[in-house]
Amino acid sequence: MSEDSPKSTAAEIPVTSNGELDDSLDHNFTRDLKRALPPGLGLSETQITSHVFDSNNEGIIEAGPFQGPSSPPISPVISPSSAAASRLAGQGNDFVAPQDGLHAPRRSGPVVLSEDPKNPAMEKLELVRRWSLNTYKCTRQILSERLGRGSRTVDLELEAQIEILRDNKRKYENILKLAQTLSSQLCQMVQTQRQLGDAFADLSLKSLELHEEFGYNADTQKLLAKNGDTLLGAINFFIANVNTLVNKTIEDTLMTVKQYENSRIEYDAYRTDLEELNLGPRDATTVPKIEQSQQLFQTHKEKYDKMRNDVSIKLKFLEENKVKVLHNQLVLFHNAISAYFAGNQKQLEQTLKQFHIKLKAPGGDAPSWLEEQ
Repeated sequence: MSEDSPKSTAAEIPVTSNGELDDSLDHNFTRDLKRALPPGLGLSETQITSHVFDSNNEGIIEAGPFQGPSSPPISPVISPSSAAASRLAGQGNDFVAPQDGLHAPRRSGPVVLSEDPKNPAMEKLELVRRWSLNTYKCTRQILSERLGRGSRTVDLELEAQIEILRDNKRKYENILKLAQTLSSQLCQMVQTQRQLGDAFADLSLKSLELHEEFGYNADTQKLLAKNGDTLLGAINFFIANVNTLVNKTIEDTLMTVKQYENSRIEYDAYRTDLEELNLGPRDATTVPKIEQSQQLFQTHKEKYDKMRNDVSIKLKFLEENKVKVLHNQLVLFHNAISAYFAGNQKQLEQTLKQFHIKLKAPGGDAPSWLEEQ
């Protein structure tokens, strides 16, 4: 039997040009199939389904199980041709031909499709590209404005308020510098008065004939030094509050103003870019560029409007806070200076209590080395 069916023609079913089976070879197929079946098994007891060629099953004959009552099911042995096996091997490897010549279906495992993770290097490259393009546009806008060839968006009312704020900041910084110089000089004078009072007190004890004269001068210098410490505390309090107003509150508002000016430059840069594209021809190449430029222009316009609103609000709150702070500090400075040079110690101390100023003990600014241990 091995000589009769080593290479049967049952697996090689000829096909016409329109994909239908050739009926002329049905009797040859039946004859070869009878040879392949075991003895005692007829064609009527086997269910054979022949499929037309398609993309999934090309030239495949499926044999159903034997439905006999007593004997176990026996599958027919069909030897495929080498051409069909090579075609099946190229279509996804769903079927493999084992070495013994039998078809053995092999089902592939589940295929999981996962999205490729984004490349961090490509993301960084894209960020650098956008930053470079934005920097180029802004630099071109700044140069064109300075050369007088480009237009810029100006809010006259807001620009006037910003210029006043910057001018006031320069003047407040000058007042702060002068107050710090006065504090430094007053501190040196107080130290000199204190040392002079100690020298008068020492001479008062050692010079009996001038005991009273040295004593009066010692008491006067010590009293001046005490009042000087009180005035120094008031001046330092004034300096601290003005410094907070100038270098923190106003500076914070100017940082917002700087962000507003940067957004204004970006807005004008993309506005100019859009205007240049609109002046050019409209074709299949320029229309997408115009739409993209319109979207970028709208994005930067919204950012510019938001920053302008933020600056207006901050300038309003800054003006209210500045008036309140400077009013209190100027009243303090005036009352303290007037009471000191008038020699009114009681009014000077009352001024410090009014503004809740606590004086530090002389030499208490720097702790001793024992306190640091």
